[in-house]
Amino acid sequence: MSQTPRFRPFETDIDPERTLDTLREATAGADDGELYLERRRSEGLVFDDGRLKSASYDAAEGFGLRAVRGETAGYAHSTEISEAALKRAAETARLAVGAGGGVMAPPPQATNQRLYTDHDPFDDAAFPVKVETLREIDAYLRGKDARVVQVSATLAASMHEIEILRPEGGRVAEARPMVRLGVSVIVEENGRRESGGYGGGGRHGLAALMEAGHWKAVADEALRIATVNLRAEPAPAGVMDVVLGPGWPGILLHEAVGHGLEGDFNRKETSAFAGLMGTRVAAPGVTVVDDGTIPDRRGSISFDDEGTPSRRNVLIEDGILVGFMQDRQNARLMGVAPTGNGRRQSFAHIPMPRMTNTIMLGGRDDPADILASLKDGIYAVGFGGGQVDITNGKFVFSCTEAYRVKDGRVGAPVKGATLIGDGATALKHVRAIGDDMALDPGIGNCGKNGQWVPVGVGQPTLLIGGLTVGGSAT
Repeated sequence: MSQTPRFRPFETDIDPERTLDTLREATAGADDGELYLERRRSEGLVFDDGRLKSASYDAAEGFGLRAVRGETAGYAHSTEISEAALKRAAETARLAVGAGGGVMAPPPQATNQRLYTDHDPFDDAAFPVKVETLREIDAYLRGKDARVVQVSATLAASMHEIEILRPEGGRVAEARPMVRLGVSVIVEENGRRESGGYGGGGRHGLAALMEAGHWKAVADEALRIATVNLRAEPAPAGVMDVVLGPGWPGILLHEAVGHGLEGDFNRKETSAFAGLMGTRVAAPGVTVVDDGTIPDRRGSISFDDEGTPSRRNVLIEDGILVGFMQDRQNARLMGVAPTGNGRRQSFAHIPMPRMTNTIMLGGRDDPADILASLKDGIYAVGFGGGQVDITNGKFVFSCTEAYRVKDGRVGAPVKGATLIGDGATALKHVRAIGDDMALDPGIGNCGKNGQWVPVGVGQPTLLIGGLTVGGSAT
């Protein structure tokens, strides 16, 4: 049983019938609207350089009320959940409706799907136990390799409880847990220092992350990456073929392609994929889906932040563009159905089309054969930061772990490699698709218009021809 009472705003703060009347007054003559209520609790611990560097706990609750008419949305939010605050918010949101004349969109389909536990991760361990786990990680890495000079370990947990009330009276509610463990390490040898990091998590409790078998595997991987980088050589520069590893390298797909497949960018014709529905946008065999229904995954949601059930949406099928990700407003304006991708950072933010878990499905090629076919190029296994222009899909991504490949043989690791290209062209230059599709370990966050939401990515081993590699080798 949770030590914190569950979020029950219609029992503790506001009357359901009077609240529904207020929402209906705000949305009379509108095309859509809802009341979104939320309570969020989050905790983060950072153990760095042998000591607990920081520990934070945040709690917030509030509501957002929206009224939509055409392309305009009126939105008001408050940290005070009361009938008086709702009245004020309704008057503000109502301004977007004007004289009315809209026809209320059909409500979301009801759903009973639950893709993760509602167990409160804050009940899994006391604060001293969490600190001790982080201390053990630090000691383990320092004892395992004398080259370790610094360790940073983080443990984070949050509980996000929401209720959504719609004008027709429909109401949905759920609790969304999230946990994450991250480890980074710096090693030094002969005056050279390099770093490596690894981590993961998902929508489940903290207990699994704090088991020694799990955190030791995470710490070992962070150390492995750091020691690989100790022997890395300057990356080459030029146009060459690139093999991307499975799993987390799907972040390139997410950024360079995924955002361009969100409904708002296509309705406004600012996406590189605008107007291309039904045409070939990728090589044969390339199938991309956005799937918010994978149990326990970081990007999964039982229903989106408008109440639409999450689902598996096929975006590109065998190279053909077949769908976009939609929230309710863009779907109505484009004459299509919502896809369960209406997401928001919090009650203080308006929903918009966002990704959940964006994945390229596996193919039939053996990953070993893909690498063996690479005559002269780069094998990129890990990625760090990147930049993408949504209007044309152009991207620049830095590699955190990559290797030089010549005549099919994986050689020395390289440092400072960046991949440069554009998503639409890269999709068409996919030459081989491995049968080893994997999901990322649960570390992704996605930013759009100042809002951040958790996401997942995944892909198999891929061979992409003709990417520009930026490096420092002469």
